[in-house]
Amino acid sequence: MQTQRTDVGTVEDLHASATRLTGLDDFGDRDYLDGLSVLLSAYRQEACLTPTGSKITRQMVRSALVSRLLSEAAWRQYPADTPISRPIFVTGLPRTGTTALHRLLAADPGHQGLELWLTEVPQPRPPRETWDDHPVYAMLRDAYRQHDEFTGVHHMGPDQVEECWRLLCQSMTSVSFECTAYIPTYSGWLAGQDWTAAYRRHRRNLQLIGLNSPGQRWVLKNPSHLFALDALLAVYPDAVVIQTHRSPRASIASVCSLNARAAAGWSTVFAGAVVGRAQLELWSRGVRAFDAARARHPADRFIDVAYEDFVADPLRTVAGIYERLGTPLTAEARAAMTAVHAAGGSPTHRYSLADFGLTPAEVDRAFPG
Repeated sequence: MQTQRTDVGTVEDLHASATRLTGLDDFGDRDYLDGLSVLLSAYRQEACLTPTGSKITRQMVRSALVSRLLSEAAWRQYPADTPISRPIFVTGLPRTGTTALHRLLAADPGHQGLELWLTEVPQPRPPRETWDDHPVYAMLRDAYRQHDEFTGVHHMGPDQVEECWRLLCQSMTSVSFECTAYIPTYSGWLAGQDWTAAYRRHRRNLQLIGLNSPGQRWVLKNPSHLFALDALLAVYPDAVVIQTHRSPRASIASVCSLNARAAAGWSTVFAGAVVGRAQLELWSRGVRAFDAARARHPADRFIDVAYEDFVADPLRTVAGIYERLGTPLTAEARAAMTAVHAAGGSPTHRYSLADFGLTPAEVDRAFPG
């Protein structure tokens, strides 16, 4: 009888598994291998994964390799020089309204966002009416329907626009790995990396996915852009960055709760105060890095949004963003956003800093600004 594996795997067997799943073996440039090696070592030596956690984490890492294979194959088939003009990047601490704002902006018919399923299987975006017939889309649709507990905190679906960190995972350059496991060695390695190559790959994937929508403006969202603003603007020199702001006390408590629930049962150490300390260090470092980098770039590249203002009147906030962009907010766009806002819910999510061994004073010291 086959025994249940209790590790994430090796570089070699993960590559072999991804190749078996896809029939492809060209992973492209080898610049991701250092990150993959450090990540797997951290999982093995530090994460204390359970059998369930090992299985799910292995699937996550392998999924990034599968997506990498699919991107490489698609780039050989399709041109990857689709223009990307003045993309909008929404960032800020997690749980500061970035998701709701992103989905409103992406509802504009003149915009395009990155649907979750296309981060898994990068390809030119097919016509919407064909998605249900795609096996990967159908699999993801059914999986998310079965995970109401997690999506009650952060609503997700394969057809919804989502964060673009999955594209960065193809380069093994993403704080997403740190958000579901205790892996300080990888955290330290990533903190010292230049993300420019990862963003170049990110851009090539957007050019591929948006091949059939060349006239639509990209709207992306990812809190991890906090860590790599210089790299982002080096690759997207005409980008506009929207930064959301909320009390760190609230956002840190919320992101700790979100990540702990997402990874519940995956590890014997990633819980409680371990989550609290790791997430406080991670996101305070991200804000410090972003603030330092932002000071090096022209102020007109940035738009600030207060969480309280956005919650009080989302459409008025969006109208203010369009004014800053110098872009008319059409009646069609406003109607689409109104419909998205009306359909959105407010999931019940209870949390406190004390659940994760943190105090308000500690959070205040970590975010002195």
